[in-house]
Amino acid sequence: MIGFLKIVFSALLVFMCYKVIATSLESNLFDQWGFLGSIPWMRATLWDFYANIFIINIWVLYKEKSIILKISITILFVCLGSIATLAYVLVCLFKLKHGEGVKELLLRREL
Repeated sequence: MIGFLKIVFSALLVFMCYKVIATSLESNLFDQWGFLGSIPWMRATLWDFYANIFIINIWVLYKEKSIILKISITILFVCLGSIATLAYVLVCLFKLKHGEGVKELLLRREL
């Protein structure tokens, strides 16, 4: 299961990096922010995104002990979204020892 998660999350990370870079080269978010902010579905999507970031960040606040790491990861989540989330989960997956599974991934606190 852990090997499968590593493959899926790695593929998603590569895809999201590609998507963000390709979109950034095609269109400047800051130039279009006024228009995008006027679209109700865009505002709803942003609220949805930050609600998800809040939920995921609660898990990180539980797992990590270092206050500096907690703050850094929170900032990365807010600024980079799924790219930072996928990277964080991949780091956690690769830190697992042989024989450890999803339970350790989700519940074990980092030292």
